[in-house]
Amino acid sequence: MSEQEPSLPNKTPSEDELQRRRREAADEAAPHHRIYLGMAPGVGKTVAALHELHRLRSSGLHVIVGYVETYNRAGTVEALGNLETVPRRRIPYKGVILEEMDLDEILLRHPEVVMVDELAHSNVPGSRHPKRWQDVQTILDDGVSVMSTLNIQHVESLADIVAAITGVEVHERVPDEVVEEADDIELVDLSPRALRQRIERGEVYPRERASEALRRYFREGNLSALRELALRKLSTEVERELESYMRAHAVQTVWPAGERVMVGITDQHSAQHLLRRGWRMASRNNADLLAVFVETPDWISASPERRQALEENMRFADDLGAKLERVQADGVAEGLLRVAHDQNVAHIVIGHAHRGRLQELLRTSVADNLLRLTSDVDIHVVATHEHA
Repeated sequence: MSEQEPSLPNKTPSEDELQRRRREAADEAAPHHRIYLGMAPGVGKTVAALHELHRLRSSGLHVIVGYVETYNRAGTVEALGNLETVPRRRIPYKGVILEEMDLDEILLRHPEVVMVDELAHSNVPGSRHPKRWQDVQTILDDGVSVMSTLNIQHVESLADIVAAITGVEVHERVPDEVVEEADDIELVDLSPRALRQRIERGEVYPRERASEALRRYFREGNLSALRELALRKLSTEVERELESYMRAHAVQTVWPAGERVMVGITDQHSAQHLLRRGWRMASRNNADLLAVFVETPDWISASPERRQALEENMRFADDLGAKLERVQADGVAEGLLRVAHDQNVAHIVIGHAHRGRLQELLRTSVADNLLRLTSDVDIHVVATHEHA
């Protein structure tokens, strides 16, 4: 009598197991808007989004491709595979037929997740919205999660920097608040050299266009600068999430994620010297610069000349690109530390003028108070010739 073979385990998941997987997948897809951010075309944003869409579909979610541009790139076509794709809407415009994403059809199908390529795209006149990011907002408002793609050069606040770096003015732009309000930003990173190699192999543009692209927009220096912009943008968004978490959980200590630099300024001319020092420190650390003036009770009696001098210092700080803050507090040190914790500042730059022995005995300096009141912020005391 032959020995009975052991029965194989049932690999078909139970209904409970399917429901559990579905809940887990829904939880993972809960961030309503995930942006795949890259430094330039060709880094793999669309492929990354499509791979994630396949994974969500295998978990039981209803997912669709609302719009995708493959540009006949083999890797993108392969990544698209057999995903459900919404046919494009055909719109007549100036005697030709142009194709756009069919927003109405997406809303009609009402999937759980939709992938929308090229968030910065401008729609053909006659579309419901002039910009694709507005289409995405409509989809989000309808309760559908969105995965979109975006290159850093299309972020509104960076357009002038990108133009200075590359010599190319970008006209299709996405407002910063669209990026800031996204629930999840995933950086699709690639070294400049690796991207240039992709272009040389014809994986991004047809070979006849590759050489010109490499000579112009895709020079290694350009790509390095654009990559730095993308990394800094992501760092800023991560820090904003950390600050929100800290406020929500009443975390009082500073979490120096972005090495933000703050300069305490007054109406004294020496404040401009402090601002320059703070700007150099922020530039070395790729950090944001804050300029903070604390209005103590005695400021109410300040002369018009002092007030004008303060405004000049504030304008100087604005010219340096600093974020300006004015707060009211009983003491300068207390006001500066309040902003430091609210804004997650890692460094405070403060002036300190030489004073006589009698003055030292009669009044404690702002620098002394800061050093006494905090242990989680670095205090940088800069000698000045005036009371700062």
